[in-house]
This record gives sequence, structure tokens and C-alpha cells, in this order.
Amino acid sequence: MSALAGLRVLDCATLFAGPTASLLLGDFGADVIKIEHPEKGDPVRNHGYKKAEQSLWWMYLSRNKKSVALDLGTHSGAELLKKLALQTDVLIENFRPGTLEKWGIGPDVLLEINPRLVIARVTGFGQEGPYKSRAGFGTLAEAMSGFAELTGTPDGPPTLPAFGLADAIAGIATAQAIMTALFAMNNPRSESYGKGQVIDTSLIEPIMATLGPQALIFDQLQIKQKRTGNRTANNAPRNTYKTRDGKWVAISTSAPSIAARVMTLVGHPEVINEPWFQEGRTRVAHADELDAYIGAWIAERDCNEVIAAFTEAQAAVAPIYDIEDVINDPQIQARETLTRVEDPNLGTVLMQNVIYKLSGTPGEIRFTGRPKGEDTREILTDLLQLSSTEIKNLHDQKVIFDARA
Repeated sequence: MSALAGLRVLDCATLFAGPTASLLLGDFGADVIKIEHPEKGDPVRNHGYKKAEQSLWWMYLSRNKKSVALDLGTHSGAELLKKLALQTDVLIENFRPGTLEKWGIGPDVLLEINPRLVIARVTGFGQEGPYKSRAGFGTLAEAMSGFAELTGTPDGPPTLPAFGLADAIAGIATAQAIMTALFAMNNPRSESYGKGQVIDTSLIEPIMATLGPQALIFDQLQIKQKRTGNRTANNAPRNTYKTRDGKWVAISTSAPSIAARVMTLVGHPEVINEPWFQEGRTRVAHADELDAYIGAWIAERDCNEVIAAFTEAQAAVAPIYDIEDVINDPQIQARETLTRVEDPNLGTVLMQNVIYKLSGTPGEIRFTGRPKGEDTREILTDLLQLSSTEIKNLHDQKVIFDARA
């Protein structure tokens, strides 16, 4: 049995944060039903690179999810969602605040139908506050959380990530929030025992939580953290260095013992006895000197030689990988961090595996993202006992899309 076997999830969210949460639940056996528009489909179907007219993003993000094409903005579609909610444990949505309420399927309505329902609402700015109705995307969260201000070189502009960082963090946080709410519902010591509840996740708050005690530092010391490139204001040496064969490595010396090993390895043990060397923050003032010593030593050696020497010295080092390097790394292969999954159109495809391992109930990727409306007939028949005639009528009215019609 999977860890979440028997848990039914309605994923009504689009793009990345909400669907990432349902992906994590689906990987551990939850029965995830992906709700998408019957005509437009989910936007991710047309996002990013494609092969054979199939979005590779969709194949990954919608794995382990059944597809039901249902227009929630119609009266008939909203009524069908109510019936599905009656037999569901979790509903995830990311419409602008007030949209579900406008359609007559807000949390108050859904919780009256099913008092044990956990409703996760994921938006750019949350369900309250002056910005709640603004369009929200991960880029905005990366900008307004303080992340971009800290990223980049001191003399360069604030830098945004080349991938959906804020969305991914919010998705992981939402999955954790869902499991917390489910635990509370089944915990006799909780005020929510036996009851569902509403989760309000914004894109800004989870990524802000990863940035450390910036607010505390400013509140108490009026210090604003600045961009430092690959360096850090808390420790040195910490940087990237180019090897003789044109590759790059990264090192970190958070522990004083590691810093001492690095400087001994590169031939400058004399700095270890300097008073300023004993603490990370005091070493920062000498970062140029330390980087010069390390950079010169690394520049005279190939990457494999550098990695081997650092490893033998028990100093922290890592090569900087592109995706091909990641795929070929023996550690990644040994842990099956990437895995191959069968896809009906493209054959065997490679994607990230389940992100953590459970010894008793491990997760599993059962199938890749499915065609639009592939499971509409099955879900409406099995869960709602609709007849073939009723399904055909809804399909003809464009309330649903049945891929098998």
C-alpha cells in the first residue's frame, strides 16, 4: 500500500505551485484528479519545449494525475464539482480570490457539502490584503520577497532565477500544509479534529521563509543584506573557481576546521594562525586574499584532480554541473534521483524521481501527464454514476470534454 492510498485530491490549479503540491501527493499514492478547461486545457500543455506536439513540462508536472476536462465557470460544471467534492479529501485551487465564490463553489459552500474537506488556495499574494486581487506569478514573488535583491554580483543588477523557484517552493510548502491539515483532522488533541479547513498560501511567504533572518537582522541592527555574488557575508572562503580544463568547482568552508583544511591543501597554512581566521565573519574581510590563494591552486589542476584532492583532504567541494553532468553522476544514478518512466507517445522518458524516500511506503511514478479529458468518462461514471447519455449531453454542451467520445 502507498502512503497516501485512498486519499482523493482534486487539482483545480494551473501552472506550477498548486500542481507541484498535487504532484508530491500523487507520487505517494494519492488519487489525483486534474481538473482542466474542456476547450483550452491546462496552460502547461502549451508551456516550454515540446516533442511530437506534447509538452514535456506537462508530462512531468501532471504525472500520476487523471485528467477530467470540466468548465467550473458554468452552472452544470459547478454542480459536478460539488458532487466530486463530496467524495474528495483535498481540493487545490489557484484562481484569483473571489473566483470560486463567484461560481458558487467557494469554501463555505464546499465545506457545508463536505465538512472534512481540506481546501488549499494558492495565489500570488494571498486571500487578504491590498494586493490580493493582483495577478501573481513566481517572478513577482522572487522580486518582492527580497530574493532577487540578494542575487547577483555587487556591481550588477538584481537577478531572477532561470526557473520557477518561488512556485516550486510554494508547491512544496502547500503539500506540507495539506498534510498538516489532514493530520489535525485526525488528531483528537487538535481543535480541528474531524473537520476540514482552508489553507491560504501565497507565493511570497514560502520563498521569504528560505531567506534566513533578514527581517530580524534589520529590525535589531538596521542592516540590509547586500548582493555578494558567489560569496557570503557570513563566511570565507566561499566561491566558484575555474579549473585548468575550463570547468568550475564550488567550495564552502562554513566550519573553521574545513577552512583550515582548504588552506593547508592549497599551500597556505600560515593564514590558519591569524586571529582573523578563527571566525567566518572575520575571514570575510580577507576574502580577496583567500580567493587568490585558492584560485591560483585550482587553476593549475584539472577538475577531476581538484575534486580528488579536496575529497582526500576532507574539504567540501563540488563540481558545477549542467544537466548532462547531473544525469551522468554516479551519486545521482546510485540513488535513482532521476528515473525512467514509460510514456505512451514518447516511449521511455527521463525525469526527476520522487523527492524523498520512505522505507516502508516509498513513492512511485505510475504514469506521465495524460491527454486532456482522458479520464473524464471514468470519473463521472465511477464516482458520480452519470449515464453515457448524461456524459454525452455534457460533452455536447461543452461543460466537459470526454476524450473517448
